[in-house]
Amino acid sequence: MVRLNKIYTRTGDKGTTMLGSGERRAKHDLRVEAYGTVDETNAIVGMARLETGDHPGLDHMLMQIQNDLFDLGADLSTPDTGEDLGYEPLRIIASQVERLENQIDALNADLEPLKSFVLPGGSRAAAHLHVARTISRRTERLVTALAAIETEPVSPEAIKYLNRLSDFFFVAARWTNDKGERDVLWVPGQNR
Repeated sequence: MVRLNKIYTRTGDKGTTMLGSGERRAKHDLRVEAYGTVDETNAIVGMARLETGDHPGLDHMLMQIQNDLFDLGADLSTPDTGEDLGYEPLRIIASQVERLENQIDALNADLEPLKSFVLPGGSRAAAHLHVARTISRRTERLVTALAAIETEPVSPEAIKYLNRLSDFFFVAARWTNDKGERDVLWVPGQNR
């Protein structure tokens, strides 16, 4: 159970923060940057949800993603070092990845195959979802860079989840564009 009575603690005034394991790290540490960018992804999903209220099924999927992103932040903020923490740390699990895949497939079933790359836009919801896609890709780059460091364990399921997440946002953006009818397509060399 999370309980926050006091929002500021002053413990980070010297540029450090505490991981879920109790270890203190610099606020610019790659792990902190990674889970901070998960939080940024979550914030833009909240912005996208302001535009998806007329699509209750999609809005529910986005709400699930927001909850998953908190799980992902908890996963990343508590590296699996093999030490007994006195509690079971929260981890992204395979069923969360599978649910995301099923949701991608369900939305994609309504779309025609692409014949060109899609430019971000078309509708407000799609534009927000494309921003979510790009932020989630940045998150994925940070998390995979973190995972490449031998002393920085990252759950394989967390990496899989992030890889699917940007695909979800892409398909969802197309789906909100009247199932692809309002997609703005890239025309190579159009302005030469």
